[in-house]
Amino acid sequence: MNEKNRLTAAVVPCSAQPLLFDETLCAGCNRCVEVCQVDIMIPNPEKGRPPVVLYPGECYYCGSCVMECPVDRALRLQHPLMNRAKFVPARG
Repeated sequence: MNEKNRLTAAVVPCSAQPLLFDETLCAGCNRCVEVCQVDIMIPNPEKGRPPVVLYPGECYYCGSCVMECPVDRALRLQHPLMNRAKFVPARG
């Protein structure tokens, strides 16, 4: 492949960290990458590693990636701090 035709990708810096992968549980199956509605991730070049989140600020927080993950607790969705107050359980 010609060097000038080579594609590269880099993580776009952002204060949001919507997806948290547990590297001890993630098998690197990339099912989350395939189901992501906004394409914020790419498969990791290292086989068996969690995907690379390139555009964390673009996440819709829909949770489809978490629901698609075959390994329980390998991937968690972390809402922004300002939105977490809406999810505080009511005292009852």
